Amino acid sequence: MIFYGFQKMTLLDYPGKVACTLFTGGCNLRCPFCHNAGLVTELAQVEENSLIRDGEVLTFLKKRQGLLDGVCITGGEPLLQKELPAFLRSVRSLGYPVKLDTNGTFPDRLRALVEEGLVDYVAMDIKNSPAKYAMTAGVPNLELMPIKQSVAYLLEGHVDYEFRTTVLNDYHTPEDISAIAAWISGAPRYFLQNFEDSGHLLRPGLRPLPREALESLRTAAEAGGLTVSLRGV
Repeated sequence: MIFYGFQKMTLLDYPGKVACTLFTGGCNLRCPFCHNAGLVTELAQVEENSLIRDGEVLTFLKKRQGLLDGVCITGGEPLLQKELPAFLRSVRSLGYPVKLDTNGTFPDRLRALVEEGLVDYVAMDIKNSPAKYAMTAGVPNLELMPIKQSVAYLLEGHVDYEFRTTVLNDYHTPEDISAIAAWISGAPRYFLQNFEDSGHLLRPGLRPLPREALESLRTAAEAGGLTVSLRGV
């Protein structure tokens, strides 16, 4: 398996753990505000010698046993990678908990990983309210049913998880967040992540929300019964 990025230590990506983060390439969505847009549209431009092979990662993880607490898999969309289950079996054999970031468009693959015990924590993006989902994800004819199936599966409590929404100006309103709250009602934790311009976006010129607007979104989510935390403020 090939990775396009490797952060060897993070205190932020896996809640409560010292972890490393691996970045897969490719995504089936085209969110204009994607923080890792290079992993979505520019894989062909990545130099061969900058790619990270799974063997290199596993060697690193063997050396860090007892020092690292977990492994995060992000992207891009990791569930696009057919080699992911085999890689995660190797990671789990070393005793590492695994956190998976996903956009939720592959519910069957998500379910298979959880049921095999290959994932310990799932962070699923909720792009927007159902009515604005396709626009926000950058895919005009996006089929919502797989995403709804992933949400429903996580709400059943088969694995520890969080939902999170990256919010930005002109995309998210309190009404949108209220609709999300109704959709994911019962979730143990929900994060609102303020947009940050990575300098490499699919649509330049996007803006984060001011603090007061972000607080109004949190109020809307809490009014819907969610436990809400803010990121990026």
